[in-house]
Amino acid sequence: MRSDVATLPGSPERPNEDWAAAALPASGAGGTVILLDGVTPPAGDDGCVHSVPWFTARLGGALTELSASRPDMPLPEILSAAIRRTAEAHRDTCDLSHVRTPQATVVLARWDETSVEHLVLSDSALLLEAPGGSVRAVLDDRLDRVPDEILRSLEATDRLRNREGGFFTAAADPSVAARAVTGTTPRAEVRALAALTDGASRWVDLFGAGDWTECFGVLRTEGPSGLLRRVRALETADAEAGGVRRWKTHDDATAAYAELRDL
Repeated sequence: MRSDVATLPGSPERPNEDWAAAALPASGAGGTVILLDGVTPPAGDDGCVHSVPWFTARLGGALTELSASRPDMPLPEILSAAIRRTAEAHRDTCDLSHVRTPQATVVLARWDETSVEHLVLSDSALLLEAPGGSVRAVLDDRLDRVPDEILRSLEATDRLRNREGGFFTAAADPSVAARAVTGTTPRAEVRALAALTDGASRWVDLFGAGDWTECFGVLRTEGPSGLLRRVRALETADAEAGGVRRWKTHDDATAAYAELRDL
């Protein structure tokens, strides 16, 4: 496996809340990629004494250890166990029932000689490239289905957070793992893969600079750092032109890219 990861904070005044890792099992026969996008809470109480980076590091660490060491566990079970482990780490100090308790989007991909498993929860993206060069995007589009006028209201958004008819993130409830978008692809049908937080996928889904196949081409030739540089240039140009594409000019942006070992 050849892997590359890059990340940029949305603002120098705030810590980067994204988290990513790539790991190989001791046998070398396969690998795993993990990507989290921490959900920035609005100002005010969220019931927790810990920061979002604390949460994503704990959850990401648990996901990395379990996905690399427990090939017998399906990815939803791994996510459920990692959420439970992270919740136990701060249950005694924090109100985990609070709707804004620290939470994150999740992308998990794991492969061996026969198959590539995937799991996507909320609005980060997973891209799977076939040997012929075609690219399939695995997306959880439930947040995209929420109207902008609702997302502009904190109270209205909270009513849909981790609720039926709304959208789901990894927070403190292990059962949310069953809500993730999951699947398995034959190993021979995947040459490479990439995971993008929504700050990186803006190149496609916000600015329309290219489609997912063209995005993957940027990752292959320029690496994740090249994609992030392109995103920042588009954001800056849009802001200077007076555009209002989103409520944040820049967002934390992370991209992970992995070329799978030849069969």
